[in-house]
Amino acid sequence: MSHENENENEIKVWDPVVRVFHWTLVVAFFTAYIITEDDFLWLHTWAGYLILALLVVRIIWGFIGTRYARFSSFVTRPAESLRYLWATITGHARRYLGHNPAGAAMIIALLVLLALDTLSGIVLYAVDQGSGPLAGWIVQSERLEEPLEEIHDVLANLTLALVIVHTIGVFLGSITHRENLLVSMFHGYKRRADEGA
Repeated sequence: MSHENENENEIKVWDPVVRVFHWTLVVAFFTAYIITEDDFLWLHTWAGYLILALLVVRIIWGFIGTRYARFSSFVTRPAESLRYLWATITGHARRYLGHNPAGAAMIIALLVLLALDTLSGIVLYAVDQGSGPLAGWIVQSERLEEPLEEIHDVLANLTLALVIVHTIGVFLGSITHRENLLVSMFHGYKRRADEGA
């Protein structure tokens, strides 16, 4: 089906900035996560820089972007996210055109963890290699290298765990609301009817 124009049953929800951010972040995260060998440290490092740049763009877009991209359209209190999770478990979850409350909590958690992981990587790069934007500001130290590397790894693994939970949530949401949420993040369109908020 062509998605060049909205029809009466579909609405453009995910703008190009959100979609490009999402899929570029997926590629950059898994590149950085998988490639950790010293011979390819440059690729791991540049994937990390790309993640940081994407986070900056997404945060800015969260304030000035289109309706469903703005944080004000989907960020809720934690209690609302928990209520939505319970409604999902009991089979009574409402459908949202934009992010549902559980998805909103996941987005914030992922943004925070990715920022912490990327920043820890930049500090580690300075301490271990004497390179990167903090080189010269942070002294190389073998004593600090191991704990920083452990922090960086733990944050990366926590992020991966959230990505897995997020993916499961997308598939459950797709089944519950009978729409392919994965595909909609490629073309940007969702079914117009039954918005819950």
